[in-house]
Amino acid sequence: MTKIFNKQLFKQLFFITLGCSIYAFSLDAISIPNKLADGGISGIALLLRYWFHINPGLSTLLLNIPLIIIGYRFMGKRLLALTIWGTLCLSFFLSFWLHIPIINQLNLEHDLFIAGVLAGLFSGFGIGIVFKYGGTTGGTDIIARILDLKLGIPVGKSLLALDAFVLTISLTYLDIKHMIYTLLASFVLSRITDSIQAGAYAARGLFIISDKYEQIAKMIDVQLDRGYTFLNAEGGYDRSAKKMIYCVVSPREISQVKELILREDPNAFVSVVDVHEALGQGFTYERKKRHIFFRR
Repeated sequence: MTKIFNKQLFKQLFFITLGCSIYAFSLDAISIPNKLADGGISGIALLLRYWFHINPGLSTLLLNIPLIIIGYRFMGKRLLALTIWGTLCLSFFLSFWLHIPIINQLNLEHDLFIAGVLAGLFSGFGIGIVFKYGGTTGGTDIIARILDLKLGIPVGKSLLALDAFVLTISLTYLDIKHMIYTLLASFVLSRITDSIQAGAYAARGLFIISDKYEQIAKMIDVQLDRGYTFLNAEGGYDRSAKKMIYCVVSPREISQVKELILREDPNAFVSVVDVHEALGQGFTYERKKRHIFFRR
């Protein structure tokens, strides 16, 4: 069990590092040379670079420190560790790529459409990998999740408002032309992120068969605040009676639910299916209470 857990953790750290590297490359090699803005903490880091010539890697780290301190009590130990790791990796690679000669050879000012698409592709791919493996780069994601927990403001709306605020301020150094291509990059980023981390469907359905079905169901309820249904099943070989769990989660939660199942029962049988549309509480209706972070 410990070996499986350590292997899973190493895999998470590796891919979070890879994702942060790709995202930082996109910012340094495409967004900065072509004067494209960004949302969230990365967008603020770009603002500080254009205003005061501060290294974006350093400013990203300094801006995230107070956010992590504020948000640590809302996170479990594992998510806190992954958030700190993601923040350090992003800060490191933002500084690292600036010292690589190829960065200065990718100026696409003559074709901002290509620059916008490439920025969205690389950034979305990098962020998608980070999310897919249960990580985060900190930033406004922490603020949005705290607002959701404390004030009931949906994460999506908070992130949209925070990004819109940062992009609006970015007009102090961008003209309308560059802002339009920044919005193009943001659109491509959102589509690629969704596709990479869990696919482009509205939700995911999981069929779970395990002797520890009660413990797994409780973790789904407590840690993800998702409902579930017990189904009566029968083993095809030995005809033994079994309980099957069926639950529907959002694409962003699929890696988390697979992780908690693996942690509770490595031998559990899990089938993940695409749900093209999910209606009801937690999807089209607001949930009364939502546990955003793992409490471990």
